[in-house]
Amino acid sequence: MTAPPKDRYNGVWLIFFMLGLGTLLPWNFFMTATMYFTSCLAEPASDRMAPGDGDGNDSAPFNVSLYADGNHTRALEPPLTALQSKFNNVMTLCAMLPLLIFTCLNSVLHRRISQNIRIAGSLAAIFLIFLLTAIFVKIELSPVTFFTITMVKIVFINSFGALLQGSLFGLAALFPANYTAPIMSGQGLAGTFAAFAMICALASGSALRDSAFGYFITACVVILLALLTYMALHKLEFYKFYTVENLRISAINSAANEVELKKDLLQKGDPAAESAARTSEKQSILSILKKIWVLALSVCLVFTVTIGIFPSVTADVKSTIAGDSEWKKYFIPVSCFLLFNLFDWAGRSLTSLVMWPGKDSKLLPLLVAARLLFLPLFMLCNVLPRSYLPVYLGHDAWYICIMVLFALSNGYLASLCMCFGPKKVNVHEAETAGAIMAFFLSLGLALGAGFSFLLRSLV
Repeated sequence: MTAPPKDRYNGVWLIFFMLGLGTLLPWNFFMTATMYFTSCLAEPASDRMAPGDGDGNDSAPFNVSLYADGNHTRALEPPLTALQSKFNNVMTLCAMLPLLIFTCLNSVLHRRISQNIRIAGSLAAIFLIFLLTAIFVKIELSPVTFFTITMVKIVFINSFGALLQGSLFGLAALFPANYTAPIMSGQGLAGTFAAFAMICALASGSALRDSAFGYFITACVVILLALLTYMALHKLEFYKFYTVENLRISAINSAANEVELKKDLLQKGDPAAESAARTSEKQSILSILKKIWVLALSVCLVFTVTIGIFPSVTADVKSTIAGDSEWKKYFIPVSCFLLFNLFDWAGRSLTSLVMWPGKDSKLLPLLVAARLLFLPLFMLCNVLPRSYLPVYLGHDAWYICIMVLFALSNGYLASLCMCFGPKKVNVHEAETAGAIMAFFLSLGLALGAGFSFLLRSLV
């Protein structure tokens, strides 16, 4: 086999990092603008005005309580409208279902749709959606119209996001194992960036519409940069080697002759050949799944545990030492959102330096299963309101230490699973394996979102 060229200036690694950032930063900014969306659903429109603001501009500053779950300050606010009360639940449903469905479709259809269309097309589509979202900030709409348009945008964002994420992991699977790490690391930085933006908006007292507009325009810039870097990726020798030459050599050493035979039969229009080809494709996916099922279930469990408890439970924890100090205002933005995203990013980035335990180690799934301990630990913190469980870990220090370990283990173990999964199959199967791993990642997100309602009700 020809020796691979060097990744000059780590160009491919940096572009993968940028693509990972572009995958999740838009959605993270969309999530941090939750108060803007709920404020636009108020009835009548005057309810969206800040006290003393008669010009219709939403000049109230960001309120962190609404980032968490929208439950902390309702006693001090006007009663929520039906659309406001439904927003978070419907948003979760409109986000997770398309994410799961289109990730599944990508794992099956990636051979029929070119990589350039899936990645570049998804980035272009998400860019247009966020550009429209930024424009709509400046347009007054009725609550029902605004709600409907927002949910449609969420469906499309997560549909294209699923295709993009699955395609990126499939692409990275063709490269050495540590080239999945920059995608995971870029996604981790996206959350950290959004958490910093949340804290800055809170500290500055920015107007809702101004902050939301800034979020969406920033997202547009990042997506455009990601699209430009992806176009530049195809000119790098390191990229060409692993996506063209290396893949072709590996395919020749595998079942290339069988594939070519089926193509010839299909061109002749043989119905039996078409049926045989479909059966062969299903058997290929099942064969790959048998090799990676442990890692696939592991990454699914990692995100089921994480999304199950964060932020539905973790964002309802109250500081026991803040009193009336500023720490009370910043406790959740810093201790929950910023710490989680910062150490999650650190955990994802750590796999670029060390990858332990190995891909065949039985310790890896055991470490993943051990994260179930975080569920009772967080539930025993000072979560308010609560109905059943006592508070055993009330001090802020307990919560912060648990959050650091929780976030670090999430980033590190998830990244390990995503890196190792495609390396347990033959090279010509790696892209399909990467797409399957992305599906199980999305499945974990969806299961965690559903599981979160149960966990919160048990506290």
